[in-house]
Amino acid sequence: MTSDMIASLYVFVLAGFIGFEVIRRVSPLLHTPLMSLTNALDAIAVVGAIVIAGQQRNAIGTVLGTLAIVASMSNVVGGFLITDRMLRMFKKREQKKP
Repeated sequence: MTSDMIASLYVFVLAGFIGFEVIRRVSPLLHTPLMSLTNALDAIAVVGAIVIAGQQRNAIGTVLGTLAIVASMSNVVGGFLITDRMLRMFKKREQKKP
């Protein structure tokens, strides 16, 4: 492994650990609004993964970039679905006429 790859792996593991610790300590009442706000961060991850996968420097980079695209997009879609569901809970329901 090159020193750049080791440094990148170190940053990835550290970011994952810090992200896990931050999310783990969030109150359940705040979790859904927090998830809806993180969609912007996931979109940045999608763009970065597209760049990595599109470079096609080596096979492992292309495969990991593609996996990152799939994982980030599933998180973005899930975040939007949960946000939509949360917003529907606060809408007034129409009264059925007898």
